[in-house]
Amino acid sequence: MGSDQNSARVESSALPRVAWDAVVLLCAAKLLLHIFTSVQHYGYFRDELYNLDLARHLAWGYVDCAPLIAVYAKIALLMGGSLAALRTLPALAGTALVALGICMARELGGGRYAQWLTGLAILLTPAVLALDGLLTMNAFEPLYWMGAAWVIIRFLRTGDSRLWIWFGVLVGLGLENKHSTLFFGFAVFMALLLTEHRREFLKPWMWIGAAIILILFAPNLIWQVRHHFPTYEDLHNVKVMHKNVVLGPWEFVKQQIVIVHPLLFPVWLAGLVWMWRTRRWRVLAITFAVFFVVMEVMHAKVYYVFPIYGMMFAAGSVAIAGWIGEWARQPGRAGLATAVRAAIVVVLIVGMGIYVPLTVFALPPEKYLAYARKVGYLPPKMEMHHESELPQPIADQFGWREMVAQVAELYDSLPPEQRAETGIIAGNYGEAGAVDEFGPAYRLPTAISGHQNHFYWGPPAKRYENFIVIQWDEQDVKDDCTTYRSVEHYNEWGMGEENRPIFLCMGAKFDLNVVWGKLKHWN
Repeated sequence: MGSDQNSARVESSALPRVAWDAVVLLCAAKLLLHIFTSVQHYGYFRDELYNLDLARHLAWGYVDCAPLIAVYAKIALLMGGSLAALRTLPALAGTALVALGICMARELGGGRYAQWLTGLAILLTPAVLALDGLLTMNAFEPLYWMGAAWVIIRFLRTGDSRLWIWFGVLVGLGLENKHSTLFFGFAVFMALLLTEHRREFLKPWMWIGAAIILILFAPNLIWQVRHHFPTYEDLHNVKVMHKNVVLGPWEFVKQQIVIVHPLLFPVWLAGLVWMWRTRRWRVLAITFAVFFVVMEVMHAKVYYVFPIYGMMFAAGSVAIAGWIGEWARQPGRAGLATAVRAAIVVVLIVGMGIYVPLTVFALPPEKYLAYARKVGYLPPKMEMHHESELPQPIADQFGWREMVAQVAELYDSLPPEQRAETGIIAGNYGEAGAVDEFGPAYRLPTAISGHQNHFYWGPPAKRYENFIVIQWDEQDVKDDCTTYRSVEHYNEWGMGEENRPIFLCMGAKFDLNVVWGKLKHWN
């Protein structure tokens, strides 16, 4: 089915019907899967706590992220701010992605089987399941990218240049969601430039779309300029500190295959080959190839590629369905073709289904590790300082409530007049976010931190005489405090960096207004 002749048939006839049974059943399965597993055994993820703090300080930009994540978190706060409310939003985004993938398969000419195959692939992809379980910008990113890809497919099928307006809207919003959308846009630009579609740059609609992107991104861009490009500084610090694991070309490709799932490798590879061989869709193949190479050259984290796979699953499903259909036209093969189609579905469901408990937070940690060892699957480290048996997205959901309870214990041990003169300094945004989320129940003051965007929210107007400090070295406490005492903090499932004493610093020898610049910590 990888020929231009088949493309011509799609153009000259009506598109296949939408497989509404696939849309309803697979979307329902996706949503219910997340709703019934996301809050049973785990707590708030470190970044979720930070995002809630961003929602309490709405702005057009932040040190380490674009502004829309704060809007999502604000919606969650308006819904009550519970963990269930927080995680309903990414679950809905993931559900919408399943529906969008099915629509993309149809737009590519795929019938009912191709649409079902696409929906199943997106639903069961371990990487997608994991990202859709947490309120981070990564859960929403594929929606913007694949929405833009769907617009491109519509343009390639109809030739309607006015569709670049909608492309501009989706990419502009995508940039306000996460800045890495810039690289997706660059890949599309290069793909158009390298094909006959470069003529679109001579038409007004492409430039109107580009103007919309600039208008939508302008508020954040202006914020970056006014704050002297803190995001660039933050990314530079990550690079020079060697925070992330750097992969060579082969290891990068290998991890893409393994983490996305080996059974899906033939699907997205088939999609790449089919789009390349089909002149109409070749621009999509080039988009994927350019983006993939750019991510590898830049030593990006493995999951930075994940948002583009929905397009590849749709194309691969259409290609596989088409190849089976062509083969089944031979006499006597119709029944066997039906068996082949069914076998592919069964293999995907069984082969990928065994990993579902590891990607939707369905198991408590001890059972998670036992099951992961049994099936031979533990995700690789993505950051150099990952110190936990559990994968970081899971380990970073433990210990926060206990930490705040210990902070409150130190705080309440002071007489009322001393409590009024005691602030809380957190070493990172997870600790600060935990204090701000759980602290009000203990009547704790708002956390103080120089990490990421917290730096812009300080120093506090009030001058404190004492501090409870989290993640400080004892020698620093000795040097900077008249007297001090501590409590041990340890959680066996949390990140190792958090298992450090919490200190009560009495008679601080420093003035936060004077030393605030030294607390700045962007990484």
